[in-house]
Amino acid sequence: MKKLLGAALILAASTGVASAADSCGRVTIADMNWNSATVIANVDKFILEEGFGCDAELVPGDTMPTGTSMVEKGEPDIAPELWSNAMKEALDKGVAEKRLRYAGKSLSDGGEEGFWVPAYMVEKDPSMATIEGVIKNAKLFKHPEDPSKSAMMGCPAGWNCQISTGNLFKALNLADAGFELIDPGSGAGLAGSIAKAYERGEGWFGYYWAPTAILGKYKMVKVDTGNGTDLEHFRSCTTKPDCENPKVTLYPPAPVHTITTEAFASKAPAAYEYLSKRSFTNAKMNELLAWMEDNQADGDIAMEHFMKNNEDIWSKWVSADAAAKIKKALANL
Repeated sequence: MKKLLGAALILAASTGVASAADSCGRVTIADMNWNSATVIANVDKFILEEGFGCDAELVPGDTMPTGTSMVEKGEPDIAPELWSNAMKEALDKGVAEKRLRYAGKSLSDGGEEGFWVPAYMVEKDPSMATIEGVIKNAKLFKHPEDPSKSAMMGCPAGWNCQISTGNLFKALNLADAGFELIDPGSGAGLAGSIAKAYERGEGWFGYYWAPTAILGKYKMVKVDTGNGTDLEHFRSCTTKPDCENPKVTLYPPAPVHTITTEAFASKAPAAYEYLSKRSFTNAKMNELLAWMEDNQADGDIAMEHFMKNNEDIWSKWVSADAAAKIKKALANL
């Protein structure tokens, strides 16, 4: 009888452990329609399935409809990369009403904007990493159509960053230094101007953002304007077309979060803990995006590339037990 009771207790205990491990259940993950987000979504799917026993499914997503659906309908369970400023009020309300949680930062550096120069210029002259150095060496940034002027590449017409770039151009008195703000015509035109400068080893100065494939392919250095970030002025004036007296400020990082429903976080605390730790630096994401572009890879292929080559990164996001399961699954891919 004692042996039977002991066996029963062991069976009950093991069943309880199994139930706890399987409590993750079905999980829906928003697969956003841009490359960094789809990479993260595929990484989450693989890790949640192989490391936590979740039944994970990718569903189409985009910032506003996904965030709204999570608040109003409780689905999908996870938005791996949500640029939260786009709907901060609604998300904060969802958290206050215990419908949502901010799990952590998808991009540890946040979305990054700024004025950049090629790294080879800074390696030759470290002062080029400052706006003073750029202005002092204005003649190195030759205007493509007028050699007597210097060029700063701005944002294409119609982009929000065209306003902020124009205001900062004015605040920095770059016209007085001989610069002309150039409209590249398109995102492709802006990217192409960096590639062209790099291939020729020429000077380039202008606006760009991260994470992007271009900053993964071409090493660029963000120029320090020396005044730090004035968040209040940036929001109230720098980003406004009617900003009369723009001040010099760095671009503030844009918060990029992983958002989950409260229901998911409550039923699968171990999986939620993973999401709270999972974060990519912009440098690593730039590298991944460049690899995707060069190899014409989708999110699933990029996930496999990342997971097989970056165990030192992803293993810190999970327990040793989960890491062992994930490594075994990777070996079978």
